[in-house]
Formats: sequence, C-alpha cells, structure tokens
Amino acid sequence: MAATALPSTLADLKGTYVLDPSHSQLGFVARHAMVTKVRGSFTDVSGSATVDGANPSASSLNVTVKADSIDTRSEGRDGHLRGADFFDVEQFPEITFTGTGFAIDGDVVEVTGDLTIKGTTHPVTIPLEYQGAVTDPWGNERIGFEGAAVVNRKDWNLTWNAALETGGVLVSEKVTLEIEISATKQA
Repeated sequence: MAATALPSTLADLKGTYVLDPSHSQLGFVARHAMVTKVRGSFTDVSGSATVDGANPSASSLNVTVKADSIDTRSEGRDGHLRGADFFDVEQFPEITFTGTGFAIDGDVVEVTGDLTIKGTTHPVTIPLEYQGAVTDPWGNERIGFEGAAVVNRKDWNLTWNAALETGGVLVSEKVTLEIEISATKQA
C-alpha cells in the first residue's frame, strides 16, 4: 500500500480530524493582583473539525470543554472558579465553541466562532497557525495548530472580583486563551 502524501500547506488540508486531548492544550492566562499572572488549563476537552483548505467556507469546528476540569495548580482557586462566582459548573457543566467562519492567509486560519460560557454566547476570532502534518508511529495522519486570543471575561458574566487596598483589582478582566491542537485524521 502506497503512502498518502501529507498536506504540506494549510490550503492542502482536507478531511475530518478529531482532537487528541492527550496532546492538546486549552490554556488561559489572567493577571492576578495586578502584579503577576496565573496560568491554568482545562483537562477535559473534546472536538472535531471538518477541514477544506481549498474551500474554507465548507469547514466546520466543534469543541466541548468540561468546565469542572479547570486546573490552575491550586485546589482552593479551582474550587472557587468552579463555583457560582465564576463558571458555576453545577448549572453550566460545558463550555462550547462552534466555528462559524474560516479565513486562510498563508499558514494561518482565522477561526471565528460562537463561544458559550455560562449560557452566554459571543463571537470570538482565534488566529491558528498551522504547524504541519506528520504520520505518527501508529500510522495516523496528525496535524497541529497553535494560537491565542484575548477575551474579556465579563462578556460571559464572569464578573467576580475584589478591590485591592492599593488600587486595582484581584483578577484582570482580560484573559488570554492559549491553544495548542494536535488532531488525527479520521478514515
């Protein structure tokens, strides 16, 4: 059986791909107490995409995040983030992103989609840089993307904060989403 040529550019991609959660990361960074940054991630993420690099409008993307999988390396902070002040995971167990538009410029695809957190949906555009394609040791075609976007958490009713005695607030409104995707092609 002859090997299939791997897509060398984003425009060459075509097919259905499933997110590999053990080799992907959905992280975030927020400023804490105005002087440092707190990093975290969600450890339970699933998703799939149908990609047509030659005809981006025929592409689709769906991602689901289990909100209670938040991990900032601090159990107390994670508990607070899971509670009603932030994600309210009892009432809103999932965060979703559904792609609504795809624009390719070289090795970057600008994915616009509906991000739903706590029952509130707003559009977000995330530039994702194509990292390439490989055949892994198990014969899977694997592709990679990396990107980041800044959002305002208050847009999704994540409004809890505390004033600092010296001025400012404990948690920044702006949050940077950091995305690293590894996905495998489905037959």
